Amino acid sequence: MDPEARIEAGPAPALALDVAAAQLGPLHPRDLASCLALDRLALGGLWSQAQWARELAEEARPGVGIWLEGRLVAMACGWLVVDELHITMVVVDPGHRRCGLGRWLLTALLDQGRQAGARHATLEVAAPNSAARGLYGGAGFLEAGRRRGYYRNGDDALVEWLRLAP
Repeated sequence: MDPEARIEAGPAPALALDVAAAQLGPLHPRDLASCLALDRLALGGLWSQAQWARELAEEARPGVGIWLEGRLVAMACGWLVVDELHITMVVVDPGHRRCGLGRWLLTALLDQGRQAGARHATLEVAAPNSAARGLYGGAGFLEAGRRRGYYRNGDDALVEWLRLAP
């Protein structure tokens, strides 16, 4: 890991784990193997290697990660489309969940979108995923619709929306 490539985004949140060593920073093409590994661990391999390579290479697809002891333990990605940040993923290593990492990532990704000119943020979240819904609700996201049977397992997706303050 290149320590100069990681940026600080304010003080780390108070977590149950030692975040003094945690680093928040942008995701880069060189992080491909780490993103694939975390995707497999936490999501069962949602995206292929080719999808990840494209995600990490395109400038209009911001992404942030949190590294702890040199290992990627959380990441968030989005797509910038005109004045909207569409959040495609917020994922935390199962061993580090419920410690504030998701909130830290989401805040950083929303800040990136805002700095790039996004005025709105949208996302889809599985209707039964109460932890994620709590995270997004706590950030101010509001339910704007439902996509029936959206996920592979048949779960509905809730479409959530947030107006970003300038």
